[in-house]
Amino acid sequence: MVKKQKYYVVWKGKNPGIYTSWDECKEQIEGVKDTKYKSFESLGEAESAFKEGYKGYLGAACVAKIQCATSQEIIMDSLAVDAACSGNPGVMEYQGVRTFDKERVFHKKFQLGTNNIGEFLALVHGLSYMKKHGFTQPMYSDSVNAISWVKQKKCKTKLERNAKTEELFQFIERAEEWLRTNTYTTQILKWDTERWGEIPADFNRKK
Repeated sequence: MVKKQKYYVVWKGKNPGIYTSWDECKEQIEGVKDTKYKSFESLGEAESAFKEGYKGYLGAACVAKIQCATSQEIIMDSLAVDAACSGNPGVMEYQGVRTFDKERVFHKKFQLGTNNIGEFLALVHGLSYMKKHGFTQPMYSDSVNAISWVKQKKCKTKLERNAKTEELFQFIERAEEWLRTNTYTTQILKWDTERWGEIPADFNRKK
């Protein structure tokens, strides 16, 4: 399947403009505080949004009822993380996406794990990713347990460590070590599922 062309508007970055790849866009926003950017499905939409400016575009989006109900609450310029598990324990995976367009920025899968472990690893992966690239945006998670574990710098799982889970536990140890030896400025926010619906990083497997 051919990947559909996207267009990236950078309103605030090193060189504001319209870019045709995420790599080009990323070069313009890395290390820049309070960047403003968004992807669009067509060049026409991108050109119109860039011409209107960031505040003008947000106003037009609300008029069009796009995120109007939540634009004053959800910080769209952010990262969202989530995990999914087929059985608990079972095959587990987690991912991080950009909140405003659900573009995946990282993903990891394990043959055996739990949802709480996945949520914890997703948060630590997100913190590492944000620090590495110099991003200052906040990060959303819908897991109270995972947020608590990150603050305590400890994955408090009761999952048994054995041959099937050894790789996973090695990742857990690396995550805990990262938390102990690194500082970060990323603000971790609780996603309000009741008010906003499923988190953008959700795997859409709930029945």
